[in-house]
Amino acid sequence: MPKPTAVGSPAYTETFACEPETARRARQLVSAALNTWGIGELADAGTLIVSELVGNAVRHTPCRLVRVSVRRVADDLVRIGVTDKCHALPKTDLVADGDETGRGLVLVDALSHRWGCDEIRWGKTVWAELVVPAC
Repeated sequence: MPKPTAVGSPAYTETFACEPETARRARQLVSAALNTWGIGELADAGTLIVSELVGNAVRHTPCRLVRVSVRRVADDLVRIGVTDKCHALPKTDLVADGDETGRGLVLVDALSHRWGCDEIRWGKTVWAELVVPAC
């Protein structure tokens, strides 16, 4: 079971092997965090977003590991991120009607408040933010 960080904003984070099975474990991490924070209504969007971000890392990077994080960056904002050691930045491709792949980031864009990529010295973090609904 994921453990929250001890300092800073509430967060759950875990490192996984960069393989297709990781998407399931990442969904569990996101769902556990959102439910713990009492915002389980964001779980459908959050788990789909993390599945797409992990899937992109698995398909498009040679990395052996990915780090998945879920952070409550503000009372009204949650950030889901996937970090890997690859410097190649994500891009949204033009997709034809018959294509079966290539829509992941379009879906992330549609489900999230905003998304982006932070380059770091040894790789990148692709993230998406969800707005917590007002009570």
